[in-house]
Amino acid sequence: MKKNNFKNFGRLLLTLFISITLLSSCNNDDSSASNQQPVISSVSASVDQSGQAIALTPITIGYANNLYIIQGSGFSTTKKVLFNDTEASFNPNFVTDSSIFVTININTPYANASNKLKVITDYGVAEFDFTVAPPAPILQSYNSINAADGDTITIYGSFFLNPTVTFGTTPATVISSTLSEIQVVVPAGSNHKYVTVTTISGSSTSTQAIGTAIYDDDRASFVENYLGPWDGSGFTQNTDIKIQGASSIKAVFTGYTGFKFPIYATPVATAGYSGIRVSLKSTKDTGKFKLVINGNYGGGKEITFNSNWTSFVIPFSDLGYSGTSINEIVFQEYGNAGGDTLYLDDVGFVLQ
Repeated sequence: MKKNNFKNFGRLLLTLFISITLLSSCNNDDSSASNQQPVISSVSASVDQSGQAIALTPITIGYANNLYIIQGSGFSTTKKVLFNDTEASFNPNFVTDSSIFVTININTPYANASNKLKVITDYGVAEFDFTVAPPAPILQSYNSINAADGDTITIYGSFFLNPTVTFGTTPATVISSTLSEIQVVVPAGSNHKYVTVTTISGSSTSTQAIGTAIYDDDRASFVENYLGPWDGSGFTQNTDIKIQGASSIKAVFTGYTGFKFPIYATPVATAGYSGIRVSLKSTKDTGKFKLVINGNYGGGKEITFNSNWTSFVIPFSDLGYSGTSINEIVFQEYGNAGGDTLYLDDVGFVLQ
């Protein structure tokens, strides 16, 4: 399949090259054009996201590792093509006096860059304003999930170049940002809203809504304390191994012991929620928990995971629960293979 795709792409490239060459020959009557200073008139994408040829529409923004067509004049003796001072790849056999097929280097910088395209020939250098955009942003997590309106939270992820942030549809004030973290103020009316980060390259939305955490570096205010494991081995908050925020819960279990979130004083109403989310990690090849609500050990849901972080969304119906409030959540070790050291993170409710 890969070989066929490569052949098809080669045919497509050749077809585009022939078309542009014919067009160039019709427009270039001066045989000395190749001895002139190069000039860039436009840049166009050559194919769409599905790999199909598209009309050559001029653009000024492109993406690393994608193929583009540079059009202009004086390209016959092209030696180098640079995007943000990083050399791009091109096939000299597909260079005419008026066009170059070029692939932007995947390692081309996009932050604090020159935003210039350069074509270097034997007769000079042509420059063109062109932005290499980063990949679409990746929003991995944010903290605190239970932030109140007006609080400052930290968003963690990648490719946050000049980001804007919204809570639901409400814009938020960005205090500071790097490519991997954003400090932002939670706007009014954000409870149960999802967080979205948008850049020039696209958007990414959180899987957690504001105000839905049971544990997100600390227990929610309605959780009275942590109880577990039951045999007294204890637990710690681990800052080295986590999937969300800055820490996870690390607990050493013997067989069938459990970790409990007690909510006895002020049970949480489940109106508006459809289930519970949790991310789990074992130190063994296979770990196993049983998630139990309100002491219903005859019900509950067995969850199997491994030594990589695995995220689950468990509907209340899978837990044998149909009530209106929750006063206890237990994660019971269920492998019973001599116990296990287990990590819990991003425990919370899921909106309907």
